[in-house]
Amino acid sequence: MKNNSSLILIIVFLGYSLRTYAQDVQRADSLNDRTHKFKCSQLIIPTALIGAGMIGLESDWLKFQNHEIRDELQENIDRKITIDDFSQYFPMVAVYGLNLCGVNGKHNFRDRTIILATSYLIIGVTVSSLKNLTKIQRPDGSGFDSFPSGHTATAFMGAEFLWQEYKDVSPWIGVAGYTVAAGTGAFRMYNNRHWLTDVVAGAGIGILSTKIAYWIYPAMQRKLFKKSCLYNAVAVPYYNGQSAGISLLASF
Repeated sequence: MKNNSSLILIIVFLGYSLRTYAQDVQRADSLNDRTHKFKCSQLIIPTALIGAGMIGLESDWLKFQNHEIRDELQENIDRKITIDDFSQYFPMVAVYGLNLCGVNGKHNFRDRTIILATSYLIIGVTVSSLKNLTKIQRPDGSGFDSFPSGHTATAFMGAEFLWQEYKDVSPWIGVAGYTVAAGTGAFRMYNNRHWLTDVVAGAGIGILSTKIAYWIYPAMQRKLFKKSCLYNAVAVPYYNGQSAGISLLASF
């Protein structure tokens, strides 16, 4: 009975591994689809957002609007709600959560993780550089690193990531991600940590960073991740009646 149970378990795991491998090979073809093709039209929204934020650095009218919105938000607030410290990560985490639940996105684990890391690197360098260059004081006076909003950039980076991975499954998944990202930006203003123009610019930077990561990934794939990278692996437990262990099935 034990031998039969072990055999069934091994067959199930092998079947699952082969199915996962086949899906990964199929999704690898997505590196050549329209997701990775540069189009000028895709620059319109993020560059408009970034541009509006940059204009707000010098525009007296936008500065006035920043203060008006800040004063309106702070007028009846009794306490801060720090959910934005966590919600900024929700969209990107959702990509992996959906995959764990069996809802497959456009790319396999390795590809989407490298794309996400590339996007994160882009916003990290961009946001840090702009904060050091502009030195805008935060609404609460806690520092001179207000522009742009890093939380908002992270949230919209994740929202665009979620959209790109699951737009062919359901557009509502991406809509949900963007709703969370917008809420993150709103809470940054609600908590008196950022001006409106900080949030607007952060949203544009986040969206654009993810788009850039998708555009350049096929070249990264060809140049840096050829045949040396582990493509798929699964651990298969076994029991032969006398000993037990785990076998590793891997492909490169």
